[in-house]
Amino acid sequence: MGIRSASLYKAFGDKGKLFREVVDAYAATPTAQFVRQAFDEERSARAAFARMLRDAAVRYTDPAHPPGCLVITAATNITEQDAAIETFLRDLRAANRATLRDRLAAAERDGELPDDTDIDALADYFAVVIQGMSQRARDGADSAALLTVADLAMAVWPEVR
Repeated sequence: MGIRSASLYKAFGDKGKLFREVVDAYAATPTAQFVRQAFDEERSARAAFARMLRDAAVRYTDPAHPPGCLVITAATNITEQDAAIETFLRDLRAANRATLRDRLAAAERDGELPDDTDIDALADYFAVVIQGMSQRARDGADSAALLTVADLAMAVWPEVR
């Protein structure tokens, strides 16, 4: 980009601060907001999770953007010197998982899930699925393949009896 490192450090202080600002800017993009949109716009939790996974399949493979999710992808490139960045990314992923868990807990309270649903395990499951979809997109999977994964993932949704 033609930016000298002295200018970069003057503007951002260090690479870690620059990275955090990049992640903050990324988090504000529609690509990163799809989970929040699904949870805000869908009436049922099941519809919200299905939409989240289907939107991930499309967004993670959109050729107009790098494949996958920045927060997930960046975690694979951490070195020992980047312990603070590793913690920052882990905290972001934990916050994302908490968002999933909170929506599932609300669904259980509202009678959309059985009372005996293991909310923590289900939140872990959906977090792992969406993180895996990100990596598969990075590995070249297309949206059709990830849409199939999204549909299969929803097959575990517990039914209220």
